[in-house]
Amino acid sequence: MKKKSVVLYKNLPALVTEIVDGEKFVVSWCAKAATESGKKAVYAEQKVREKDVIVLSEEPAASLDAVLSFADGAIRDGSEMRTQIAETHELLLSDDETASAPISFSDLASLVRGELKADEAWGIYAAVKESLAFEEKIADGAISFVPRTQEAIDALKSRQYEKDHAEELRAAFIQRLRDGKLNLPEDAKYMGDVEAFALGQTDKSRTMHEAHLKETPERAHKLLLDTGMWPITRNPYPMRHGLSMKSATEGLASPPDEERVEVQGVSYAIDSQWSHDPDDAIAFDGEYLWVHIADPASTVLPDSSIDRAARGRGATLYIPEGASRMLCEESLEDYALGLTPKSRALSFRIKLDENGDIADCTVLRTLVTVERLTYEKADELKATPALAPLFAIAARNAERRKKAGAVQISMPEVHITVDADTKKVSIEPRTDTLSAEVVREAMVLAGEGAARFAFKNGIPFPYVSQEAPDIPKDIPEGLAGQFRLRKCMRRRNVSVTPSQHAGLGLGMYSQVTSPLRRYGDLIGHEQLRAFLAGRPMIDKDTMLMRMSEGDAAAIAAHKAERQSNMHWTLVYLLQNPDWKGEAICVEKQPKQSVFCIPALGMETMISGCGDVGLNGTITVKASKIDLPNLEVVFVRK
Repeated sequence: MKKKSVVLYKNLPALVTEIVDGEKFVVSWCAKAATESGKKAVYAEQKVREKDVIVLSEEPAASLDAVLSFADGAIRDGSEMRTQIAETHELLLSDDETASAPISFSDLASLVRGELKADEAWGIYAAVKESLAFEEKIADGAISFVPRTQEAIDALKSRQYEKDHAEELRAAFIQRLRDGKLNLPEDAKYMGDVEAFALGQTDKSRTMHEAHLKETPERAHKLLLDTGMWPITRNPYPMRHGLSMKSATEGLASPPDEERVEVQGVSYAIDSQWSHDPDDAIAFDGEYLWVHIADPASTVLPDSSIDRAARGRGATLYIPEGASRMLCEESLEDYALGLTPKSRALSFRIKLDENGDIADCTVLRTLVTVERLTYEKADELKATPALAPLFAIAARNAERRKKAGAVQISMPEVHITVDADTKKVSIEPRTDTLSAEVVREAMVLAGEGAARFAFKNGIPFPYVSQEAPDIPKDIPEGLAGQFRLRKCMRRRNVSVTPSQHAGLGLGMYSQVTSPLRRYGDLIGHEQLRAFLAGRPMIDKDTMLMRMSEGDAAAIAAHKAERQSNMHWTLVYLLQNPDWKGEAICVEKQPKQSVFCIPALGMETMISGCGDVGLNGTITVKASKIDLPNLEVVFVRK
């Protein structure tokens, strides 16, 4: 470092005016550049350390004024310097060996000007930076540059132009938006707030406000479809309800080594062909009905991080794209039933009396041999010694509950799937099977038995109840009658106080058969396990609070499932514009009647069908589909 060496200080030109010692210097630097013709720059002096400055030229300059004067002409567009920089950039970029190699500032200056002169150092540096042709690198107090590709230069210029003309460009975008003629993908950068609004991540949209568009999530969704930002296959509903599309990530610990009752014989996990997380199995040993349930509560403790995460989800989210699981998917093999030779379960051993009522229910930690069966396979085996008693128990229990006022409702259901690659939608009817009824009745018995066990032992527990429906005497036959019955049903309630579940025809009831899928079931298992182990249980107030939180999250998940199913049903109709299907009249109204469309698993209002009586059928097709509002108009064919 010499006196009058040209250096950078705070990214501005400076001259060394005094060397205090080997490490400190006094520099004169341009604290404020001249902004108008005739005005002079403002200089200041500052004592600095060597690490505070970067050397541009060790050779002495004539003066700081001379350094700045040269730079004034050098950085202007069309200057000789800018031409020389462009030629040097082209030369370096055409050389494969130097195209991406850093070049020191002094070497670059020599290529540009033939030699590096002190008075020109700052001007060369500033002009190179201004040109955007080179990317600056600073390391160990030294400057080097790497030639940028033309594509990179154009991108930088574009960003700079957008920054300098932001208001003008945004106004033009808003006009294109109003006209429905976006320039994609370029305009996508302006639409982020519209997407966030459509997904429920914000409660307003600046873009929609400026375009004088009604600010609703549905209008935002339509805007994204109309402008081509979103395809029709984009499903916003899980995110709109604040739900994750991914399964829980925190893995459960391996099941503990603990004393378990080994249940003899084989128990059967009977489920649909689409099930991948079997969490219940049943068997009858000649004396007891056994209902075995997956046992994640063996490691998920109350208010642990996994418990809190499950409470926040409320339930596994099942949508046509797949499942977003309440508990970590990687833990399924340890806890689901029938995926390993021996399955750990929390089991309900139920003794039935001669009338089919529950005489006793015992809760046990067990080790079970489980065989998986589809509903169809179980129906084929219904007369075998292993399964025939289960079919008989189910039939007797269904009759028992019917006599107690239970309401049996059967409406057409479908299974909707979406191909992950093509996004093609498939809709298949869910067929009624006898074995599905067997499983349902066994689960009802387990829920009733668990409620009785908890009440008998004073366990604070999540009881599920339902007030008796007000059913008129003139319920019609067929599907119309099932529809009318469903409209009569009251909402279920969850409480720590047992009460009648009129819909099931039970004096008390609790759901305990899906702890891998429902938080209410999981917290019930936590209580039962704490009781069996003699540990402190969750008190009633805390239990009620956690149940309410989990139930609220589960309700959000169910809403997202219903809306997602409707979304994909409408996408299916859009993908199959020639679709026609049978519709069954389930309710007569003055102007429009309600029809059930079994092939789609949905109900809809249809006009112009006054001649169709209850349970009468017509052929319909979709005439108008409003995807953002989840609405479809069907017409008679």
